[in-house]
Amino acid sequence: MTRKALVQRELKRVKTVERYAEKRSALKKIMNDPNASYDEKNNARIKFQKMPRNASPSRLRNRCAITGRPKGFYRKFGLGRSKLREQAMMGNIPGLHKASW
Repeated sequence: MTRKALVQRELKRVKTVERYAEKRSALKKIMNDPNASYDEKNNARIKFQKMPRNASPSRLRNRCAITGRPKGFYRKFGLGRSKLREQAMMGNIPGLHKASW
């Protein structure tokens, strides 16, 4: 089980990313616009750099919804490998069963 503080930190990052998403995209649009003047691009870059680092979506880490484990995560199910296996064995995930051949 992951420490609760790490899970809470990740949830805080998710909220920060959502809060700044529109502002980040607007500033990026200005910075990548070939018709924008140098001053506009420079001002956009300065504002972009002053934003919190945790506003970047690349700082998010996928974690298991049950345990908070960061590794062995399956995006399709939102679970770590161990909990995915347990849930599949209990029949809680429709269409997923243990392979046998």
